[in-house]
Amino acid sequence: MNPDLIILAGTVHTMDAGSGSHPAPEAVAVRNGRIHAIGTRKEAASWGRAEEVLEFGDAVLTPGLVDCHVHPVMGLDMTRGCNLSGITDLAAIRALLRAEADATPAGDWVRAWGLDPNAFGSVPPHRELIDDVVAGRPALIRLFDAHSALASSRALDIAGISGPHAFDQAAEVVCDGNGRPTGLLLEAAALDLVLAHMPAESFEDRKLRLGEVLTGFSRAGLTGIHVMDCGEGTLDLLASLENDNAGEGLPLRVRISPWCMPGSDEASWELLAGQVGTMRGQRWEIAGIKLFVDGTVDNGTAWLFEPDSHGQSTTPFWPRPEEYARAIRFFAGRGIPTATHAIGDAGVAAVLGAFEALPVDVPPAPHRIEHIETVPDQLINRFARSGLIASMQPSHCTHYSRADQTDNWSTRLGKERADRGWRCADLRSAGATLALGSDWPVAPFEPLPILADAQLRRRSGHPDEQPIVPRQALTALQALEGYTSHAAKAAGEWAVSGSVTVGKRADFTIFDVDPLSAAPDDLASARVLATIVDGQPHHLSVGADR
Repeated sequence: MNPDLIILAGTVHTMDAGSGSHPAPEAVAVRNGRIHAIGTRKEAASWGRAEEVLEFGDAVLTPGLVDCHVHPVMGLDMTRGCNLSGITDLAAIRALLRAEADATPAGDWVRAWGLDPNAFGSVPPHRELIDDVVAGRPALIRLFDAHSALASSRALDIAGISGPHAFDQAAEVVCDGNGRPTGLLLEAAALDLVLAHMPAESFEDRKLRLGEVLTGFSRAGLTGIHVMDCGEGTLDLLASLENDNAGEGLPLRVRISPWCMPGSDEASWELLAGQVGTMRGQRWEIAGIKLFVDGTVDNGTAWLFEPDSHGQSTTPFWPRPEEYARAIRFFAGRGIPTATHAIGDAGVAAVLGAFEALPVDVPPAPHRIEHIETVPDQLINRFARSGLIASMQPSHCTHYSRADQTDNWSTRLGKERADRGWRCADLRSAGATLALGSDWPVAPFEPLPILADAQLRRRSGHPDEQPIVPRQALTALQALEGYTSHAAKAAGEWAVSGSVTVGKRADFTIFDVDPLSAAPDDLASARVLATIVDGQPHHLSVGADR
């Protein structure tokens, strides 16, 4: 039987250490969505007449890139309004908010997102800093970390927020010394008090925007994403998009992990467990469970062994951490993959402790810790022994901290803990599997700059910047593994994906430079020539010959 597709490229990085391909492969054949053959151009001539041949000349083919931590549907809501990402000048932010307010129809909410707390210096965010520029209108400004927001006075009035509020999880309506809300809302439960009063976007508009987001992911080189939430409408939106694209499906694979939150009980855990592996479409599925043990360093809700410089970040997200451990026993005992958000050293230690206490006979499943922003040596060693997978986002380091440690994240932690930030290289040296991603919309999703940042420990394209804890830089191979082979292992899918190996899925990303030899800054600005999923091109540049 002839192949459905033959792809020709100057270099094929199989990412399969056991393949032992000699001579180096230059061609891949696909049949029925799987890799059928790998070889040289000369060998490809003997594979039979393919229905389609794609010639990429000197380009480089790798396994399809997978972002291991994104929030595409939650991002639809978070990215409405004015984009404040990367702006650390308060006057500039106020000017943008004033322009957004002027352009917003009367009666509508003023929205913005990506607000960096570094813009406020040592002064905490306060509604008085935005009330005048939004002219007394309801406004919600999302901070970049996705765990906090600043509400205007009118927004607080509409939501009926006039003082402190009690929650079942570590959330807070921040108040001043007189008990009056400052407008700063920390964590999802507090944000929901305001979000419940904001007008909802129509299903069709949300679907249109989600389609654009997924297409953007594909054009950037992604063939898969691990979605770390399952917000309202997620499954209906994906199913409707897939139905609209009958025959082609979604442009990439979507692996979803719904949240398990404090205050939930075994009955709700049973419902979550029942969705895993059963709720799915052609290219999307619920495949795991997402949990949290803390928040973020930037807003004082991480879980640290010692308080930060503001006296904060000492409280776990689950008020009774033993209930988190019980949830882990419940899901792990059923062989259900979990991913736990843990940023602070005490948070990471708590997750390690929960897994170390599991019975030895729990079914095998990939279990992950997300973020891991500051940890001491002893936790690195425990991490490697635990078998847990590290899931990290290099651009959190390069976009929101500074080498001189004058940024909000570093000053809150102090030098010792900031020097232990984002220990990617140490985790790899200890033998841990390290999956990489963006956490979009917290940071940009384009994978090529992230691959570069992982090597540079600074923002790619900014050679004037000093690297941040440079000894934690990854090699080019380790960075690419984080988006390919290690991403597949983090999903428990190494048997079917993550390398260019006969029998595995025909998911590929094709570059105009070699990601293993290009200078990182050059890689960041390189072009993705194609993304191919199940042997189907979903992004194909003008440069490919068919």
